[in-house]
Amino acid sequence: MNIRPELDLNSEMPLYRQLGGYLQRLIELGDLLPGDRLPPTRELAGQLGLNRSTVSAAYELLETGGLIRGSVGRGSFVRGVPERETSLLNWSRALTASLSASAGSGKPGAINFSASRPSEKLFPVDEFRACCDEVLSSDRLRSLLQLGSPGGYEPLRNYLLSRCGVAAKTDDILITNGCQQAVDLLRRALVKPGTKVALEEPVYPGLRNLFTESGAELIGVPVSAEGVDLYALRQALEAGAKVIVLTPSFQNPTGASIPAAARKLIVSMARSAGAVVIENDIYSELAYSGTAAPRLKSFDPNVILLGSFSKIAFPGMRCGWIIAPKAVIVRATELKQLADLHTDQLSQAFLLQFAETGRLERHQAKMIAAGKERLRAIEQAAAKHLGDCKFIMPTGGMNLWIDLPGGLDSSAMRGLAQQAGVDYLPGRYFSVSRPLDSGLRLSFAGLDAGEIRRGIEILGSVIQNAKGTREEAFRPTLAMV
Repeated sequence: MNIRPELDLNSEMPLYRQLGGYLQRLIELGDLLPGDRLPPTRELAGQLGLNRSTVSAAYELLETGGLIRGSVGRGSFVRGVPERETSLLNWSRALTASLSASAGSGKPGAINFSASRPSEKLFPVDEFRACCDEVLSSDRLRSLLQLGSPGGYEPLRNYLLSRCGVAAKTDDILITNGCQQAVDLLRRALVKPGTKVALEEPVYPGLRNLFTESGAELIGVPVSAEGVDLYALRQALEAGAKVIVLTPSFQNPTGASIPAAARKLIVSMARSAGAVVIENDIYSELAYSGTAAPRLKSFDPNVILLGSFSKIAFPGMRCGWIIAPKAVIVRATELKQLADLHTDQLSQAFLLQFAETGRLERHQAKMIAAGKERLRAIEQAAAKHLGDCKFIMPTGGMNLWIDLPGGLDSSAMRGLAQQAGVDYLPGRYFSVSRPLDSGLRLSFAGLDAGEIRRGIEILGSVIQNAKGTREEAFRPTLAMV
């Protein structure tokens, strides 16, 4: 039985009530059926890292509500959802099932490695404010406040097409509300229920959930230090994958990059199989060393290229784009217009002004300098404190993937880490088809070097303590003679 709640240690709601509410939702949604036996309190407490009395209190709460019944010597069993006299609909049955699991939150002041985003301390607020003033005082303000084109603000579209460097004459561009909407529009345009879609594994969960919502059959393709496994990708194509989604540079969550020679081979394999390649290119401009590898789209104009300002500028502006063959853009634009008419024009104009005046280039240089410092800090700290873990340092981006030693479970260990003052995202959030229980993602771009060093030191201590506890639990005992 897969009982894995995300419990918030900082919540005003007691842990037993959080656990009781989680189990109640499983019963109401039909994940736990009448007659199902709940795990013994001692077993569930050990699984979740809780005190046994906490689990007992949660079970008592459910029993008082008539949802379960206890039987002495046999355990606790689900009774089902009792009938209620109410005028309200049973919304848990009326609504479609949720695919998104809450990442939870750590204690206030914790060193938080869980969010893949830039540090707001680096935002050039004064320069951006000047850009806004320049746009607001311009003659085009009235038209910016009017409804605009579903394709996006024309001057920004032209700027991005020329800046891209790999757009073909047969391509066009669509401005979206961030890269997340770009993927959403493309999965609506390309994927029907049952379509086989190949995704990197581990993968960003927001991307996986979109394709799951569309009814696609997902094929997880393992990612190593050299990026996506080419043999596994070939197998996915032979199995009928018709859409491939890749982040070739500094992939989220692993930080891995695909070598240039492999990129060319991937495009050739996809073209031979008649598969569409979606290239998620939101991290490539955060390279801290080496020479940037060519984009997949430079090898084939059929590749669909996604970009965003979220990683090199301001995530809150929600400005992304799709560069693709015109037929793709026409369909995606139709879907965009149905969803929200168009992306906010003022935001587009502000970002264009920020870019055209050279402020974006200066800010990007500062971001790269800061990223180098942060990457150096995490590399040094990991070498010192995470020696028992497996990891390969990226050369850019925002994320580092770690595999824990000795069969440790990153989800079970997370509560201990939060109590110690550090947080991360467990591997199971990034799974497609394989269990990733020993993995975890550390997102370092939003922290300064001192926070990174301290956070890794704390995490190393938590890992060593958990490893020692596990070894003690499995140490064979000598028979008394």
